[in-house]
Amino acid sequence: MSDDVIDEVFAVIEDRKETLPEDSYTASLFTHEKGENAVLEKLGEETTELILAAKDDDRDELAHEAADIVYHMLVLLAMKDMDVSDLRAELAERR
Repeated sequence: MSDDVIDEVFAVIEDRKETLPEDSYTASLFTHEKGENAVLEKLGEETTELILAAKDDDRDELAHEAADIVYHMLVLLAMKDMDVSDLRAELAERR
């Protein structure tokens, strides 16, 4: 993977959104009748797991849960027809 793994992951998410392969967890989030609610629930679940990993001072688990949050956040952005550039622009405003 290149240095900007977030762009690469987002590209895969966008591809899954378009092609909807049957064996893809990502595609299932776009086809699930709950769709957005399923992603929002996963974000809540992963946030709790991130907090617990931080409290346990478990660096490996903390990185794992942080990645889960970023992944589901990117799925949500794709669902809302947003892009990583929207996220970057917002972060740039906060500098």
